[in-house]
Amino acid sequence: TSTSWAQDVITCDLCDKPTQQFCNSCQVNLCEICVKKHRDEFKSLIHEIVPFLGELMDKVRVIATIPSTYSSLWGLACVGEAEAWIYGRNKITRIDIHGAVKDTFTTTCPNCPKSISVTRGRELVYSDVNRKVNIVRHGKSERLITTPRGWTPGGLCCTRSKDVLVHVYTGSGRQTKNKMIRYQGQNIKQDINNDGQGNPIFQEGYFFLFISENNNGDVCVSDLNANTVVVVDKTGRVRFRYDGTPARRENSFNPRGIVTDALNRIIVADYNNDCLHILDQNGQFLRCVDDCGL
Repeated sequence: TSTSWAQDVITCDLCDKPTQQFCNSCQVNLCEICVKKHRDEFKSLIHEIVPFLGELMDKVRVIATIPSTYSSLWGLACVGEAEAWIYGRNKITRIDIHGAVKDTFTTTCPNCPKSISVTRGRELVYSDVNRKVNIVRHGKSERLITTPRGWTPGGLCCTRSKDVLVHVYTGSGRQTKNKMIRYQGQNIKQDINNDGQGNPIFQEGYFFLFISENNNGDVCVSDLNANTVVVVDKTGRVRFRYDGTPARRENSFNPRGIVTDALNRIIVADYNNDCLHILDQNGQFLRCVDDCGL
């Protein structure tokens, strides 16, 4: 089957109109009407608004270096264009692009949450022990999802369609089994586990899966147990795997955090090589970023 997909229309991040402008400072897609709205919402920031081209820059430019008080930073989840929740141990902190603390939430997790994400309504979601995925509302934690008996939640991703993708695992050590479940509310909508031949999509092992959903509906996963990026379509069919070989880096590929951009490009952190790999939506390697102080 062909893996060539038509490029989706890139829409404004504040409405559903086609993108015409791009804020380089905040990395936000904007239509002409929403440019003023974006400037007014974040008046304290300097906004570099440029025509939307959708092309990779020749040289990467660091737009902000954000300090935190964590000795070990375990992860982050963006809240809009200029804030993010970050976490280490059992405290989760919301900061702005300058590092100023806007909010904090202390969980009851024994060590720290397994993962965090943010809903379309900007509510914080985190995975806990005892088969729980919790959501924070009005400063209090509520159970959002209970995973199947015997399966523990790990990585999370809140999607544009308001579903929640949850990495769940069972067992221990190198025999730990991993799969993905898509939840709509508290109900299981999709179980992403085996390919068309009945083989497991994700490698057995004790490392968590990092998840991101692309604009075209693909689920992009860093499978650290296999040192591979796995991308499945919205039906759960494996579209491609990427093992880092085209980048020709010195050390073995070690994928961790993974995100996608407005043009459906996939950006994955490579822990062993201190760089970012950028792929197009069909898995074609585009470039590595290693010149910005990583």
